[in-house]
Amino acid sequence: MIEIVHENSIPVSFGDCDPAGIVYYPNHFRWFDATFHALLFRHGEGHAAICAGLGSIGLGLIDVGGTFRSPAVNGDRLDLVVHIVEWNAKTFRLAYRGMIGGRPVVEGFELRGVFIRDGERLRAGEVAPLRAILEAGAGRAAS
Repeated sequence: MIEIVHENSIPVSFGDCDPAGIVYYPNHFRWFDATFHALLFRHGEGHAAICAGLGSIGLGLIDVGGTFRSPAVNGDRLDLVVHIVEWNAKTFRLAYRGMIGGRPVVEGFELRGVFIRDGERLRAGEVAPLRAILEAGAGRAAS
């Protein structure tokens, strides 16, 4: 099994948090999503190209959670790492860990699926083809 991991460095700006360093919590989830999409570009050809190849309308979010460990203030740089930690038939789980200068700031997860249009409805698609694409890209990136 090839490890699929990506690190994103995110500048924290004044609008991301209050003066006490408390990040407006949706920003953590926005940063998770941006890091996931950066992973798709690094190990694939991006969300749109991957979905076109899979016949999918999206790699959608099913569940998400976060634990906020410490503050972040204007001018900080959040180093956010994502790993794909679990592959199932219809879902995959990502784990996130954000640090500022070695200090834990946020940890979280996303559970995602491959969404396929089936007439008027959406259904879960198989995740194995996505895994093959990302592992092939990770293998090329490691070479």
